[in-house]
Amino acid sequence: MSNTKKTGKKNPGKDSVLVYIESQHGEIAQVSLELIGKAREMADKLSVTVTAVAIGSGLKKFAQQIFSYGCDTLYLLEDKRLAYYETIPYTKALVQAIGQIQPQIALFGATSIGRDIAPRVASTIKVGLTADCTSLEIGDHEDPRTKKTYQNILYQIRPAFGGNIIATIVSPEHRPQMATVREGVMKLGMPDKSRKGVIVPLKVKFAAKDFVNHVIKRVISQRKVNLTAAHIIVSGGAGVGSRENFKLIWDFAEAIGGVVGGSRAAVDNGFVDHDHQVGQTGTTVRPKLYIACGISGAIQHRAGMEHASKIIAINSDPNAPMLKIAHYGIVGDLNQVIPKMIKAYKSKG
Repeated sequence: MSNTKKTGKKNPGKDSVLVYIESQHGEIAQVSLELIGKAREMADKLSVTVTAVAIGSGLKKFAQQIFSYGCDTLYLLEDKRLAYYETIPYTKALVQAIGQIQPQIALFGATSIGRDIAPRVASTIKVGLTADCTSLEIGDHEDPRTKKTYQNILYQIRPAFGGNIIATIVSPEHRPQMATVREGVMKLGMPDKSRKGVIVPLKVKFAAKDFVNHVIKRVISQRKVNLTAAHIIVSGGAGVGSRENFKLIWDFAEAIGGVVGGSRAAVDNGFVDHDHQVGQTGTTVRPKLYIACGISGAIQHRAGMEHASKIIAINSDPNAPMLKIAHYGIVGDLNQVIPKMIKAYKSKG
């Protein structure tokens, strides 16, 4: 039984909120599904549809999954030559797709692929692009220079100047309004398997020169740590003091079944590897429990973990910003506090 439905509209995607569907290792990237949920929320507010563009080979089988998260129309380009991501043909295909669909908003994951293709598409169609957004909202905007009011503009919100301020960026004059968003920033919604959608085949004309690369062998290396999937994260910051002392963080995480994270300061100081970095320049996470040890709480770090269900902060500075956003705060020396917490946890378990 088909999971698609027919539509009488010549262009069902016009003025829609569009999401670029990225596929990784034979699966749809989670960030794409997160963005569909956010697109659904904004589209409902704008009274428009949600569209998605998928480019590759063997992606039709994911159509129902994409529809279940809130997509109305899936524009699909199936081509065996596109089985693996390549900058030139993918950019060409997406530029043509956006030209055909004419969305008012286009969203991309801030992945290695998204960061490659989104700016190329934006520069080709001559629109702006805001990278690494931590929030997206719809609202009205008044130009302070002309006093002209624009309705239903996309507010693209992200940390700026090294994470010291939060900037709100708007693109009132050009369409689509484009932004990239990190995995984990938008909450993954619950899929509705009863949702139906429309599949629209995309037709793109390629030239031989578009395929300048040939994949001889593809090797996939596994992540050293998967922070986005962790339910419990124990993170250390500059306050831990040294790489040797960071063993406290490892011991704490192991004792409670958590994953080790770190602030940018901890990574810059060599206390922990970059794979463990949480924050705007690291990984954005939404664990059930986030324990921040010796982390002051700079904006760029908070942007990467503030949506955790529960936050515990341990800091010797009672004025540390992290203590202000924590659900539970402990003011004290982490070298004394953490061993006591480990002992107390083990005594109950």
